[in-house]
Amino acid sequence: MKKFHIKKGDTVQVMAGEDKGKTGKVVEMFGEKNRAIVEGLNMVHKHQKPSASSPQGGIEEKEAPIHMSNLMVVDPKENVPTRVGRKMDENGKRVRYAKKSGEILN
Repeated sequence: MKKFHIKKGDTVQVMAGEDKGKTGKVVEMFGEKNRAIVEGLNMVHKHQKPSASSPQGGIEEKEAPIHMSNLMVVDPKENVPTRVGRKMDENGKRVRYAKKSGEILN
């Protein structure tokens, strides 16, 4: 399993692309493709044919995956984008921490 600097549930900021500068929460991760879906960002229009689940059909707006290289974790203490480091805590467990403030990330 790959290790990534972001996890599901992290608050991230988009660093490149159409939504540059916007922040949101990671909803879903696609590790094999190095992509993540961020809540309310990178919205695309999906044309739906009428079906049993959506009898009306029509144009649906939904989030598309963003490459992880374009995302940075937002520091929980200072509320700015930060790099992520890994270190051992006092119990010998590896934890992620924000490099700007030293705050431990869940």
